[in-house]
Amino acid sequence: MLVFAHSRHHPWSSISPTIHLLGACKTSHDLNKLHARLITTGLIKNPDLTTRIVLAFASASSSSRRPFLAEFARCVFHEHHVSSSGEVEDPFLWNAVIKSHSHGVDPRKALFLVCLMLESSVPVDKFSLSLALKACSRLGFVKEGTQVHGFLIKTGTWSDLFLQNCLIGLYIKCGCLGFARQVFDRMPQRDSVSYNSMIDGYVKCGLVESAGELFGLMPREKRNLITWNSMIGGYAQRADGVNVAAKLFDEMPEKDLISWNSMIGGYVKHGRIEDAKGLFDVMPRRDVVTWAIMIDGYGKLGLVHEAKTLFDQMPHRDVVAYNSMMSGYVQNRYHMEALEVFNHMEKESHLTPDETSLVIVLSAIAQLGRLSKAIDMHLYIVEKQFPLSGKLGVALIDMYSKCGSIQHAMGVFEGIESKSIDHWNAMIGGLAVHGLGESAFDMLLQIERRSIKPDHITFVGVLNACSHSGLVKEGLLCFELMRRKHKIEPRLQHYGCMVDILARSGSIELARNLIEGMPIEPNDVIWRTFLTACSHHKEFETGELVAKHLILQGGYNPSSYVLLSNMYASNGMWKDVRRVRTMMKEKNIEKIPGCSWIELDGRVHEFLCR
Repeated sequence: MLVFAHSRHHPWSSISPTIHLLGACKTSHDLNKLHARLITTGLIKNPDLTTRIVLAFASASSSSRRPFLAEFARCVFHEHHVSSSGEVEDPFLWNAVIKSHSHGVDPRKALFLVCLMLESSVPVDKFSLSLALKACSRLGFVKEGTQVHGFLIKTGTWSDLFLQNCLIGLYIKCGCLGFARQVFDRMPQRDSVSYNSMIDGYVKCGLVESAGELFGLMPREKRNLITWNSMIGGYAQRADGVNVAAKLFDEMPEKDLISWNSMIGGYVKHGRIEDAKGLFDVMPRRDVVTWAIMIDGYGKLGLVHEAKTLFDQMPHRDVVAYNSMMSGYVQNRYHMEALEVFNHMEKESHLTPDETSLVIVLSAIAQLGRLSKAIDMHLYIVEKQFPLSGKLGVALIDMYSKCGSIQHAMGVFEGIESKSIDHWNAMIGGLAVHGLGESAFDMLLQIERRSIKPDHITFVGVLNACSHSGLVKEGLLCFELMRRKHKIEPRLQHYGCMVDILARSGSIELARNLIEGMPIEPNDVIWRTFLTACSHHKEFETGELVAKHLILQGGYNPSSYVLLSNMYASNGMWKDVRRVRTMMKEKNIEKIPGCSWIELDGRVHEFLCR
């Protein structure tokens, strides 16, 4: 709290101490008290003070701990510097306030102020216009941006290199590469920013060849680290471009960490871990990103022990490195080890886990099926006050569903106020796994009533639920709703569910007609689903044809052989059973054992059935 009532020399009687006091305000209440004193003493009418207030505090971030200072500065500006008498104002202060909006949380207000400048006959300079373009860029306002573009041409300020670069940046941010290139081609002079903006725009839109052509036309003296890094990053993301990226990397006159990490990341992405390790070993300096890329690369290739060795060698670890190690463990089914890494991060490293950390941990617990662990983790998330409105809430619903507690999953779902379609999808998927098809279908109806837009995952979940619950009519309705109302083209998963729904119900002929009428090639999963139904409903001739078709395709999935063998056995055709079993032995195909888990006294026991 500010105390100034008994000061002999009133700090509000001069400018500098007043500015200092304003900057020291901890709360809006403190600010209001000081503002009142400035009004009663008349100092607020001092144009030098109000100018200093605007310049000192207008750019204070609205997301900072004291956004009231920025708001106060803007109010002072509007009350004391926006003239209604027709007096022409200097644009300098206007630009300070406009910048606070164009770079702040509400860029629309920047556009409003630029319009107000024009209406008030305040001279608009190139900085005012650049800020307007920045606001349009952040908002994705192409139409308004083109209006500013037209204004530049009309007022003759179009030829300014700085504004031309701002225009290129605007069009690229809005995805209008053609407009950006037109501006670029018409520029009488170009600098490194002009070239780098266009090259980066092409790379981010996946047009690496166009970026390469422009790179080739770019004067060598204008190329800098940003140029080289953009090109390396673009080529390194493509399987057919990694070698080009390596060539550029070797040709670079100088390299920074971004250069090294981009090249290593490219090798890792395309499974060339030895090449990545070769660069890693000769790097002059590494950061946590470098280590995390390598750990992630080893994890994705199943080389978990190598990943852990690198992790243990890290001089300093951050949350990203821990997340990479945990993710590697989860991907390779080392779920307990992932939880151990999380515990180490949380208790011994004194780092604060982020949302990604928790999503990975929830995934590990879901795979373990440990309900007690799930409840503990949920309590941790609540205690740390993590919001559930994003992917963390989705992971929590999914975890409880996979741990066998649909009640807990529903409790989490109902407790989330602003649900996205991902939350609905997770809940529908959980209901499907638990065989609660009617509840899943009811959720689809709720989505329709609330005018929420479903996606293809929504319909996969509902169709899967209908399949497991034998809801044929509901499944057909869902399929038609997806195609006709929501205009979602069915994918393989949707067709697979529909084949399962029809075939399970005994409508073998309808299922077969659906497969034969598919606009896309059915995969072996769909055929095996159909084959399973044929076996179950004693459709021997059709099932035998499908099984032979799958085997002739060179499939090495044991279920096709097992189903065919079982069909022969059920018809007493033991000679054919022996023939199928012999084929499996010759091809070294083994039946995948069934697996069950049960949690008892806090421990999960696994049972295999061969």
